[in-house]
Amino acid sequence: MKRSADITRTTKETDIHMIFDLDGTGKTSVKTGIGFFDHMLEGFSRHGLFDLTVNAEGDLHVDCHHTIEDTGIVLGSAIRQAVGTKEGIRRFGSCILPMDETLVLCAIDLGGRPYYQSDVQFPVEKIGDMDTEMVREFFYAVSYSGMMNLHFKMLSPGNGHHMAEAMFKAFARALDEATRYDERVQGIPSTKGVI
Repeated sequence: MKRSADITRTTKETDIHMIFDLDGTGKTSVKTGIGFFDHMLEGFSRHGLFDLTVNAEGDLHVDCHHTIEDTGIVLGSAIRQAVGTKEGIRRFGSCILPMDETLVLCAIDLGGRPYYQSDVQFPVEKIGDMDTEMVREFFYAVSYSGMMNLHFKMLSPGNGHHMAEAMFKAFARALDEATRYDERVQGIPSTKGVI
């Protein structure tokens, strides 16, 4: 069964088309108009081995907020759609990932209850053309539209670029783990019988 999603979301602020494949090889084509954000999404795709195509047009003459937040909404929706019924998956995933001097922990539960928690504080306001406060807004949007618990702990802070990149890569690795099939899991991985 192909675990993928093809989603278009259009508002007065953004027009986003995304193709997402959970069982890919890390192929990417990302165009959001925000260079650093493109770099982060490419790292997410590569290190999670997800195929990802993103074409986003947003009101960048205002700022980067709507484009990044709405891309998070679409990615969360794509993850939820691609995972499907969740039968046979591990459901939980985590990763502790180093990026030079930084070290970040990411943990995920695909149990159907959205929640976002992060203690990450960036030392700068911008990285390239992206406001660092948008890292939180992006992952918050992913967690709520994806109906997942998503937690980050910055165990060793440092350079802002390294911190953001470690977060995106750790999220990718944790998501890959959580969505993998486990032959020992019979049906839905919950005592409730549904998630």
